[in-house]
Amino acid sequence: MVDVYIIDLFVIGLLLLAVTLGSGWISRLPLSFAIIYLVVGIFLGPYGFGLIQLRQDEVFNAELLERLTEFVVIISVFSCGLKITRPLRLDAWNITARLIVFLMPISIFALAVVGKLFLGMSWGEAILLGAVLAPTDPVLASEVQLIDTNDQDELRFGLTSEGGLNDALAFPFVYFGIYALKDNDWGNWLTYWITVDLIWAIAAGIIMGIVVPKTIVLIDQKIQKHRSADALMEDFVAISIILITYSLTEVVNGYGFLAVFVAGLVVQRSYRNSEKPLAQLEFIERLEKLLEVGTILLLGSILLFEPMLKFATQSLLVAISLFLIIRPLGVWISTISKRPLDSYRRKLHPIARLLFGWFGIRGVGSLYYLAYAFGHGLEGAAAEKIAWITYTTIIISVVLHGITATPLMKLYERKISSKKKAANSAIADELE
Repeated sequence: MVDVYIIDLFVIGLLLLAVTLGSGWISRLPLSFAIIYLVVGIFLGPYGFGLIQLRQDEVFNAELLERLTEFVVIISVFSCGLKITRPLRLDAWNITARLIVFLMPISIFALAVVGKLFLGMSWGEAILLGAVLAPTDPVLASEVQLIDTNDQDELRFGLTSEGGLNDALAFPFVYFGIYALKDNDWGNWLTYWITVDLIWAIAAGIIMGIVVPKTIVLIDQKIQKHRSADALMEDFVAISIILITYSLTEVVNGYGFLAVFVAGLVVQRSYRNSEKPLAQLEFIERLEKLLEVGTILLLGSILLFEPMLKFATQSLLVAISLFLIIRPLGVWISTISKRPLDSYRRKLHPIARLLFGWFGIRGVGSLYYLAYAFGHGLEGAAAEKIAWITYTTIIISVVLHGITATPLMKLYERKISSKKKAANSAIADELE
């Protein structure tokens, strides 16, 4: 009898071959690769062939999910940082600041209110739910993020930088929810949360994200002057930067996700040879795509009909509130009087504001925070409820955003292009 592991390898290889050879057709359809991976994962799980088993004797292997999603996220946020070439000025990053400083807390608080008032959760559980679902995902949002380092589109930049940063900056609120689960008396731990989990961890993440990659790039460049590295091995410098930055930041109790995103920004600006970060970006993006396959396959394989049906009403309430009310309204508030960078418009294009509101894609980051919470105090009925609400919300996001991403982005690009042509024509007429 053939080993299940061998069959898994065969199926995954077949899937990769199929999506690669069919990518030219798939990319034209209102269909994301994540939807395909999710469906295949379901067929490989307990309701299909049972080839992927993340549960043994009904015990869920949360640690495996946490470690896999952790690695996927650090690869992805580094990729986000590496794509961004905008000057590191507040005016250039104004849209990002608005989405992080205003939108994310609005999302967390609003989801917590939904959890408290409508789902019967305690404040600790509700805040944890908000923190798990608030951050947008950098892994599944490639269709709406920056295409390359030359892309300066405000919508794509905002979604890319938001995805890179909020996966890190949701962590303080995850800790807040975990602390509140363990101790209802917030006064016992609130000062520690503010000083250590909020101020110190963010500051340490930023500092380590600058110092560590700068040091590695300096060492790399000095050694390359004397003897060049093997061309096939050079791209692994990027992986070493990611792993060393992340691990050292975690050692000093900083936010590793934040440090790795900052590292991507630093690496993009540190090499004298501008082609090297581009080569690293290509390598990292390929690795990111491969890891996305494995993660979404696992998500599909852990889905169970009975608990999804049990929490269906609550899950739909959360998903509808998040995607149709909380995110769009939060974006509208956050982008009031926002003027695009280097634009003829006085305000952000209405279509851009609508798409910022719609493309709050949830995915691997939420899976990571959920798995992290499992290992740090989330258990029992609360764990079951938050888990299945999270899984269902991610699935809805994968399907809805996967179907709409391509046509909506094409519509946006046509509208923006026509507006720019009209503006340029008007300017030319005035000059004449």
